Amino acid sequence: METLKTGTTTLGIIAKDSIVLASDMKGTMGYLASNSDVTKIYKINDHLAITIAGGVGDALVLIRHLKVQANLYELEHKRSMNTKSCGTLLSNILNGSKGMPFYTQFILAGWVNIPSMYSMDMGGGMIEEKKYTASGSGTELALSIMDSNYKDNMTTADAIKLAKDAISAAKKRDIASGGDGIRIMVIKKEGIEELPIAKYD
Repeated sequence: METLKTGTTTLGIIAKDSIVLASDMKGTMGYLASNSDVTKIYKINDHLAITIAGGVGDALVLIRHLKVQANLYELEHKRSMNTKSCGTLLSNILNGSKGMPFYTQFILAGWVNIPSMYSMDMGGGMIEEKKYTASGSGTELALSIMDSNYKDNMTTADAIKLAKDAISAAKKRDIASGGDGIRIMVIKKEGIEELPIAKYD
């Protein structure tokens, strides 16, 4: 059976008072651009969000599971599941399925008491990111922009601009990244805001 490669650029940036998640919107199957309006950032609840890269079906199964578990946790404990606990749950699922792996890569971010962000690989690897990270086929291109322009204690507005620049750079050189625009989600102590679709520069 032929495996069709997929492509993506997603990223996360920790700012002074927020975490900014961003993604392109192009869906690919091998050399076919199958869709230009794909969602690659999802809310898990009012305080947690996740980006996806890789197999969409695999990712959505896991996201549905995380949403249910986060809701059950809140009902039982009367407080929101924190980012690390959600990441540990996802890590255990990914690691336990190594024989038949989920072909996915995630950036998990949230603000429950403190802002935190983790990069997750298909084997269950979980790394806490202190500044920024990226995933998908455009990772190197996006990281090169963030390496050059990230500053500690950035404002949310500056982090959003950097996210747009990084996704735009990946779109220009990575054939699997693109789509109708850039999807951006901002996580703050008060909750999560999904911004209007941004256009590429």
